[in-house]
Amino acid sequence: MREQTNMQKGLFYMAIIAALMLLAQAALAEDNCITANWTVGSEGAAPRSIAANSTADAAKEDAVSLLGEAVAYLRDNGIKKALSEFNDSSGPFVRGDLYIFAYDLNGTCIAHPIRPELVGQTGLLDINGVDVVDRELRLAERGGGSMYIVFPNPEHGGKDELKQIYIENTDDGLYLGSGYYLSNISASFSREKIDGLVGFVEEARQFARESGKQKSLEVFNDPKGKFTRDGSYIFAYDYEGRTLALPYQPELVGTIRIDAQDPNGVDYVRQIMNEAKDGSGFAYYIYPDPSQNMIPRLKLSYAVEVDDTWLLGSGIYSQDEEKTE
Repeated sequence: MREQTNMQKGLFYMAIIAALMLLAQAALAEDNCITANWTVGSEGAAPRSIAANSTADAAKEDAVSLLGEAVAYLRDNGIKKALSEFNDSSGPFVRGDLYIFAYDLNGTCIAHPIRPELVGQTGLLDINGVDVVDRELRLAERGGGSMYIVFPNPEHGGKDELKQIYIENTDDGLYLGSGYYLSNISASFSREKIDGLVGFVEEARQFARESGKQKSLEVFNDPKGKFTRDGSYIFAYDYEGRTLALPYQPELVGTIRIDAQDPNGVDYVRQIMNEAKDGSGFAYYIYPDPSQNMIPRLKLSYAVEVDDTWLLGSGIYSQDEEKTE
């Protein structure tokens, strides 16, 4: 009888342990789902509202697939026939809000089925004053990549919305692009805030040049210093991608982050560096917001070159909460 009782207790405890293991595995699986697209070492909370979901994943896959089809079509049929198809708003390369656009390597649009008035135009600024084509050209020079733009969504009455695009240099003197809209993420930045951002960064650059690199970095890395204001702060990198200043993430200072990516795979540090190398420029990416408990949000950063060895910058976050469609 005692042996039977002990056996029953043993089975009971084994059942409890098995149940706990299943619960732990379920929790881990949920956490992995949330953080799947968040680069290790990014710090801050995982982007729950910006995390991968089946709808976004499907849209991303469709955009990448369409781009691959377009590149293959161009190679099989030649530039002239391909551009004719890409410019056809009723053709096979327009699928709702998915479509192919093309630019030559001088930044002149040569195909755009949704905005035909852009064909022949060189360069393009979005509603926030960000030079879209210039940034696309930098990706094309590397062979391709991904970035964010703000662009009219044909499925939402031409409303300007955040869009993640994919670029591929076809080695024919042009690049092709496609992308999908992130309509639930506000991409609204007031002119006043953008102007304030530029002024803040220029003030920091002047301080760095007058005070020297070592002293200025000490100030920039102080979360209670003169260059941390209401959640705004100065970041700094050298041109190897080494973090020089990051006041709210001091554990990352000294680390090389040139390949760091945001939750959607955008290599924002490299893009910031490219902007600074040309003197100055803007970049969109998703990053933890220190004024919101380090929850990742859309950020518009402005970066400038201090000298030929390092850069600094700052950013503003989209202030509206994510919209629900």
